[in-house]
Amino acid sequence: MSEAPTIRRLGEADLGAYKSLRDEMLAAHPEAFTSDAEAERDKAASGYASRFGLDGSDAAVFALGAFVGARLVGAMACERDGRAKVRHIGHLIGMMVRPQARRAGIGRALLEACIAEAHKVPGLEMLTLSVTATNADAVRLYGRAGFVRYGTQPRAIRLDGRYHDKDLMVLSL
Repeated sequence: MSEAPTIRRLGEADLGAYKSLRDEMLAAHPEAFTSDAEAERDKAASGYASRFGLDGSDAAVFALGAFVGARLVGAMACERDGRAKVRHIGHLIGMMVRPQARRAGIGRALLEACIAEAHKVPGLEMLTLSVTATNADAVRLYGRAGFVRYGTQPRAIRLDGRYHDKDLMVLSL
């Protein structure tokens, strides 16, 4: 991939492209996501609007997309619980990069941009994420960004009779 990606917040006009990317990634990598491709396939694109934080009610709720030209090639989102006792924690979710765009620094760029956006949110003190423990490339990417593993959820995903552990990681902001 020769063209450098553009990373930006996703908006209402990106809902269809996001759903398409998500459906593709859920189907191709079922062990990487807790959501199920079959169950999500019938969900309307508008159903992801809350993940984008379009209402502006919480600065810690946003989704970023990586674009090469006009094509969405990757995405990642941040969310947080609304309860007062845990509002200092943001959760990075849904890291996705199309296969043809991998190994071009897009995942790293998305992660760095999410961390930078999180630093701007008043009161946000840490980010968490979970990653399939056998996904060595992703675990390494998060580690290089400063995330540390604080635990493992054994048997977090059951897929076709097999279990996959999830590493739980945290980054202090």
